[in-house]
Amino acid sequence: MARVSQEHLDARRRQILDGAALCFARNGFHATSMQDVLKEVGLSAGAVYRYFSGKDELIGAIVGEVLEVVGGVFESAAEQSPPPLPDEMIPRLLATLKEVRPGVVQDGEWIFPRLMLQAWTETLRNDDLAAVIHSGYDRVRAGWAKVVEGYRAADLIPEDVDADAMARVMIALAQGFAAQMAVFGELPSQTLRDGVRALMRMRDPRAGA
Repeated sequence: MARVSQEHLDARRRQILDGAALCFARNGFHATSMQDVLKEVGLSAGAVYRYFSGKDELIGAIVGEVLEVVGGVFESAAEQSPPPLPDEMIPRLLATLKEVRPGVVQDGEWIFPRLMLQAWTETLRNDDLAAVIHSGYDRVRAGWAKVVEGYRAADLIPEDVDADAMARVMIALAQGFAAQMAVFGELPSQTLRDGVRALMRMRDPRAGA
């Protein structure tokens, strides 16, 4: 019997994850069955269960991969001097997610943000998924904190800025934009840039007090 290459195994795993992600984004975690996933990817149950034990493991793998991508974006940005400003970072993050998950499309619309929103709410009942998201969030937060330290080193922000607080708020901005996209549809990247840039330009009237 011919030996199956690792490349083939990786491609098959990718096929299953991408098909499952589309099913979950389209119909939700609870309304999607493993039979739906099998139909979407065009594989037998045995072929799919060779890689994943069931729906929960598929969900965890999809979410874990996304958090790896997000963490990598911030870690890469932190290595630049100075790092990109938030008005570039947040649109870049969402654009990167679209690049790595281009197949999650329904009627021409990229619906991956729907899956992200579902994952956040699913953590309220799924302890295993919550552990995956908490771990990934810690990595993302640490990456953003390094970006903030880069801003500080470049004298772009005051020395007394709380790096962790700023990291949490920047993550919340990205999550908020993703939530809007999930509910209302895609937002132009320029809208994201303009909105964050406007916040960055606000003057604090208390500063001169």
